[in-house]
Amino acid sequence: MIPALLAQIGLPLLMKAVGAGLDTIDHPVAKTAAEGLKQVGDAVTKGDVTPAQIAEANRHSERMAEIELSRDSQILATVNRTIRAEVQSEDAFVRRWRPSFGYAVALTWIMTMGSIAAAIILTPLQAPAIIAALVNTSPIWGIALGVLGVSVVKRSADKKIGEGGA
Repeated sequence: MIPALLAQIGLPLLMKAVGAGLDTIDHPVAKTAAEGLKQVGDAVTKGDVTPAQIAEANRHSERMAEIELSRDSQILATVNRTIRAEVQSEDAFVRRWRPSFGYAVALTWIMTMGSIAAAIILTPLQAPAIIAALVNTSPIWGIALGVLGVSVVKRSADKKIGEGGA
């Protein structure tokens, strides 16, 4: 009953809404996807796609979501074990690697930006080349600041848990 109702009302309506949204995007891939959704919606409306096929597609989607959730749970459990091992470690550096990394990144950032500012002030004609070269450091800083950001956020959550928070 529910798959038949979904096939007759829900799925075509969902395909129309998503297709209409994609159709407003001015890109060939979005236009192709919108047209494909329109064709699938028409096939569902005509009955070419059976309620059993829709139910099987839903079952498959649910199973894929379960697998992804299980994988994410395993990753979080591993991260949790790692952080607990850090906190319980007798080695001061292992317990303090996040602040150490933060100070190292901050010191490196200050030195880099100070050097760049000095170079631009002392050799203003080279400023465009210096700034263009600075763009090449974006991946390095992106990774370092990303790791630092995750560490800060995780440490804040650890402190909340330590204080009895959720």
